[in-house]
This record gives sequence, C-alpha cells and structure tokens, in this order.
Amino acid sequence: MGTNTGLIAVDWGTTNRRAWALAADGAVEDRIADGLGILSVPDFPAAIAALRARWGDRPMLLAGMVGSNRGWIEAPYVPCPAGIAELANGLMRAEGAAIVPGVCDIEDVMRGEEVQLIGAVAAGLMPRDGAACLPGTHAKWARIEDGAIAGFRTVMTGEIFALLKQHSILSAQLQAPVRVGDAFIEGVQRGLDEGELLADLFTIRARALLGGIDDPASHASGLLIGSDVAIGLGVADDGPVALIGDPALTALYAAALEEAERDSVQIDGETAFLAGIHAIASAL
Repeated sequence: MGTNTGLIAVDWGTTNRRAWALAADGAVEDRIADGLGILSVPDFPAAIAALRARWGDRPMLLAGMVGSNRGWIEAPYVPCPAGIAELANGLMRAEGAAIVPGVCDIEDVMRGEEVQLIGAVAAGLMPRDGAACLPGTHAKWARIEDGAIAGFRTVMTGEIFALLKQHSILSAQLQAPVRVGDAFIEGVQRGLDEGELLADLFTIRARALLGGIDDPASHASGLLIGSDVAIGLGVADDGPVALIGDPALTALYAAALEEAERDSVQIDGETAFLAGIHAIASAL
C-alpha cells in the first residue's frame, strides 16, 4: 500500500466517525468528524465512495468497530504479542479500502486502540517497553514489550459512569462537569484503597440527602477512576504510564495516578492514531 501518494485514515466507531486526508509525510491535509458511526451507515460502499469523492483515489485504511461483527466486514483479531508487522499482515481487504484488525488477549479484545498504542511507540511518544492506559468508554490498560502489544485488560469505567449519570438513582447528582478537586481526589483515594466501590457509590446518594457532600459528580468519577487505576496497575509494569486519548480524560487519570504515586505522560489520542495508521501503511 505505502504512503507515497498520501493516505485516507478513518477511525470508525459505533456512534462516531473521524476521517483524515494525510499527505505522503503523514501531515494532515483535511479532516472530518461526524456522527456517522457504524450503526448509522446503511451502505458502507457508498460512504467510502463519498470519502473518495472528497479526497481522491489514495490508499484508505479503516480502524475501529467498522471491522467488528457489527460493522462492515469483520477483520479477525490478531493475538498478542501484536506489533506493526502483525497488524499490517492481518489487514482485511475490502471494496476500495483495507480494515485494520483488532487485537485479542486470552479473554479480552480491542479495536481501534491498537492503532493508538502502536502509533505512540512509532512516533517515539512512549518507550518500546512500558505501560499505557487509554481512558474512555472501555478503558484499556496495556503492556508494551519490544514495541508490540504484549497484553492488556479492559475496564468499563466510562460506560458505568454514563449509565449512572443517565439511568441510576444518582443521576440527579451527577449532571455537573467533572473536575479535579477535593471531591474527585477523595473519590480516587477511596477507589484505590478500599475496594468497596458499589457501597461507596451509594454513599453519594446518602451524603447528598444529609448535606454532607460537595461536587458529587466529581466524587463519583473519582471513585470509578480510582478503582480503574487500582485494576490497571495490576497489568502495568513499573515506571511511567502513557495516557493516550482525549486530554480532558487523560488529565483525570494523571491526577489519579499521582495519588497512586505513579508518574504519567499524556499523549493526544488523535496524534497517536494518525502515527499508527501511517506506520501500518508504510509497512506494506
């Protein structure tokens, strides 16, 4: 495939799509971000054709849930350890495009995050041996060994917070924006140390009724992220943790890791994704 003529990169998730036109050197020429996730696409070839009408006949790589059994064409998972070569060899050819495979590890799977992890290493943003966390709906904690994804674990932190915010008895207390402050840090400390997450969540309701809690949304987020970090540090090796994703989320995890006395470095998720796509295309 190569990148001599530039590249079209698409991060195609369940509810959202991001696409970029890249120059031969990987520089961004144009981009799209919309709500055209895989569940909203009745005709994938037509959607591909629309991208080509905008950006021309250059190689196109798709990643994310577009390659799942709910997407366009299923791209089988590549087992750990998985690096650039394994992902490139596992590409699923499709009409006018190629789909990056996901990665599996015993009882766990990822799609899309593998590109960010490989990209962070390829761009020199994290070492070839180290630990990474990708916060989000389903947070991923990964070990990187010799530049490849050696193992990982998924924690459903973002989804649980969204469910609590929308459908639980706590929903009225969780509508404010989450911020790093005393309430968040208290939640992180309890999440890291006590292992009583389900009981601690209900105390938000009780303390709100009794007038004993400030900023319940941040406290709930802290509880969940603290619990998440406690799990993730069981996967991560010693040393700094690379936090890859949206800066608003990585900042929360950085604060939680500081409470756990672990250093971290924050890496923009888009930068890592584009570096990963470019590295995979260059390997073909």
